Amino acid sequence: MAAHPSPLLAHRCSFRPDRHDPYLRLGTIAVFVRDQERSRRFYVDQLGFRLALDVPLPSVENSLAVTPPDGTAVLSLIAPKAGSDECQLIGRPTQIIFLTENVFAKFEEWSTRGVRFHHPPQVQSWGAVSTSFEDLDGNSFTLLGYDAINRELEAQRRDHAERSESEHRLSQELELARHVQSRLFPQTHPALSTLEYAAVCIQARHVGGDYYDFLELGRDQLGLVVGDVCGKGVAAALLMANLQAHLRSQCASYSSRPYVPFVLEQPQRFLLSVNRLFYENTADSAFATLFFAEYNDKSRRLRYANCGHLPALLLRQNDRLERLEPTCTVLGLFKGWDCCAGEWNLSPGDTVAFYTDGVTESFNRDGEEFGESRLVEALRRHRNLPPPNLLASLVDTVRSFSPHEQQDDITMLVAKCK
Repeated sequence: MAAHPSPLLAHRCSFRPDRHDPYLRLGTIAVFVRDQERSRRFYVDQLGFRLALDVPLPSVENSLAVTPPDGTAVLSLIAPKAGSDECQLIGRPTQIIFLTENVFAKFEEWSTRGVRFHHPPQVQSWGAVSTSFEDLDGNSFTLLGYDAINRELEAQRRDHAERSESEHRLSQELELARHVQSRLFPQTHPALSTLEYAAVCIQARHVGGDYYDFLELGRDQLGLVVGDVCGKGVAAALLMANLQAHLRSQCASYSSRPYVPFVLEQPQRFLLSVNRLFYENTADSAFATLFFAEYNDKSRRLRYANCGHLPALLLRQNDRLERLEPTCTVLGLFKGWDCCAGEWNLSPGDTVAFYTDGVTESFNRDGEEFGESRLVEALRRHRNLPPPNLLASLVDTVRSFSPHEQQDDITMLVAKCK
């Protein structure tokens, strides 16, 4: 039969996740004193306790409380009314025991601070070391230490050191992962004569599953990509890297085949290959939404496939809004996957914005989502800015609406036809 831990063992965390009944712990222990402020200085300045409570509470006299530097026990310092029965309790043994790993050290420390001890530390017959001391009102307490406390404290220190080291390693690994993932995003912007563009990904964690890219497709064509991989954190980042690798590996063959009538055109053929690779190299439940656009720099033609992603927003020069809705389902979930494409011609002054749900699903303190309509309004308001400035203004608008801690990755890509 397992031995039950001694109630005198050093205090552990007061929260036990294995318990399912309502949380319960000791709140305060009353110590009756003559002057609260005088006693506060004794416990805080001489014993090194922390102030736990010092606020005026209506109809409550014991609004001053202190606690030892370790543990959760709280001493409530009560100054009873003159002539009350509680006044008779001042200056008596409290039966309160303070535990320490080194009674001799505490005895020396507190003695130099003027604390009055009844006797030097004594070794008890059962191996414990103890002494007793008084506060300014003569209330007496026991100071106790013994081997079981020391062993548990050492075990807790080792556990803490191991956790700290583990957390430090994890932090370093996540920082390295963040740096590695940042290098997966495009480091250069292929120059176009008829299109200006910019993109940003602001991750909610060290790494995430949002993705954007600029793919050189040959023959004066550029691929504009925004995607969102299922999941969050490291797992999503690995899937994102997998998807990016498949997209870039297929770019070399994008325009290598000559056009033949009745043969499947790009970008459908390209995305069919990407989906096959993504499906074969990921778990059954892994998938990604993706918006892939092929822009022709000479014809200003934008061909696209929206694979279960949010509609891109095409704001025309005349202020008319076009929504580039999904043309097929998500990538990676189905082996038998089919794809179709849409096509638009851009004119000078047209602006197109691609984004992930971290933008529209950002919420304010009232739980209201930012939504597509606010994004469209911000796009109209700042449309005359160059793409990098337009992008910064859109991000600022989202963050002003949702100033608290970011819950999801925010990714946007904007392009303007020159």
